[in-house]
Amino acid sequence: MKSVVNYLVAGAFLLVSAVGVANGPAKSEVEKKLVNVELDPVFVKKGEKLMMNLLNISQGTVLLKVYDSKDRLVYDESIDGKLVVEKAFNFEKAFEDEYTIVVVDKFGTYKETMAVK
Repeated sequence: MKSVVNYLVAGAFLLVSAVGVANGPAKSEVEKKLVNVELDPVFVKKGEKLMMNLLNISQGTVLLKVYDSKDRLVYDESIDGKLVVEKAFNFEKAFEDEYTIVVVDKFGTYKETMAVK
């Protein structure tokens, strides 16, 4: 009787091991996809407002600048030590022009334009 139980336990162990080995590569591919995170800021336009959201993994300094069409600096802000940087730019009372929003962090420089009519 004990030998039958031993064979069943050994068979179950082999079956579980085979399933684990078969699913191994698929699991590692999923893990790789979870690690790959886009760090570019997300810009969302709603009417005359532009919302910006940035995941600042390094928690370093993030520069936010807004320029008009003649490359004049309209807005300047430096944010340091925040993991998530969120900013809403309200252009409701701005002069008619095309504005460029520039976000600079450790990983690069990102630009978005906003036309005010």
